[in-house]
Amino acid sequence: MFRFFTDKNWFLWSWLGSFIILSSLWIQVKIDVKINEWFGQFYDMIQKALGAPNSITIEEYWSSLLSFIILAAMYVGVAVVVSFFTSHYLFRWRTAMVEWYHSVYDKARKIEGAAQRVQEDTIKFSRIMESLGTSLIEALMILVEFMPILFGLSVGIPIFFFGDWDYGLIVGALIWSVGGTIFLILLGLILRLVGVEYDLQKKEAAYRKILVIAEDDGSIRPKTIEELFDGVRNIHFLSYIRYLYFNIGRIAYLQANVLSAYVFLAPAIVAGAVTLGVMQQIIRAFGRVEGSMQYILKAWPTIIELASVYKRLREFESKIIDEELIDKKA
Repeated sequence: MFRFFTDKNWFLWSWLGSFIILSSLWIQVKIDVKINEWFGQFYDMIQKALGAPNSITIEEYWSSLLSFIILAAMYVGVAVVVSFFTSHYLFRWRTAMVEWYHSVYDKARKIEGAAQRVQEDTIKFSRIMESLGTSLIEALMILVEFMPILFGLSVGIPIFFFGDWDYGLIVGALIWSVGGTIFLILLGLILRLVGVEYDLQKKEAAYRKILVIAEDDGSIRPKTIEELFDGVRNIHFLSYIRYLYFNIGRIAYLQANVLSAYVFLAPAIVAGAVTLGVMQQIIRAFGRVEGSMQYILKAWPTIIELASVYKRLREFESKIIDEELIDKKA
């Protein structure tokens, strides 16, 4: 799976491409920081305007909106280019994988579900990595940029439970985010979601293979096909019930998450210790830090699917290597 980074034919795409993607994501985060600053200035201006009529001019108001439009346009432009380039980058990664599978397909074809592994799992791997990999890197960059901002904004204001402690807001975000993530990871492990997804794909692969064989062999149907589809039905129903339990915890937590920043800021808001603009900056920075810390939680269903694909491809490659060793001994 990772020959893309070791094969000299792909060095330019793998390493230079990685650098371009990382640099572009860093630019996006920097623009996001500027947007967060804009929110603080804009809402302070709104508070001033609502508190005293004609305290700001219409030109100042339009100028503030224009500055946001410029920042947003820059963000959109970078995001579109990154998305386009990342799609090409990951298709090259997939190409590097399938080139090796093609070169050893005389051995790979003997393995159960080989066609599905080479065609379906490689495209799933690349598509999941496109969304999951870039969002993970971006989440880490957001933490690096926004945690100092959140700390600077929260100094000197009272925080629920933590009082006037300077690190109260950051520690609160950490406890809430990491605690919720650990809870849902444990729930996913208890429910064996990765194992169910893996079993589901194996059942689907066996069902698909027998359908292909049945196109030419009339003796296969209908009993054999129906028995295999019963297995597919059972594993799908099992996955539905397990995801039902998991989603109860996940969705309930994410709904409660909407109020978390307001709960921590309650003493400061009631005491009037912050302006509207500063409050908006804190809430947005808190949300960005909290969202980055909750990366695993929010991406958990996709992570489960990636883990299942990785497990299948790793098992497939191990069997290919075993076949090669058998041929060498023979």
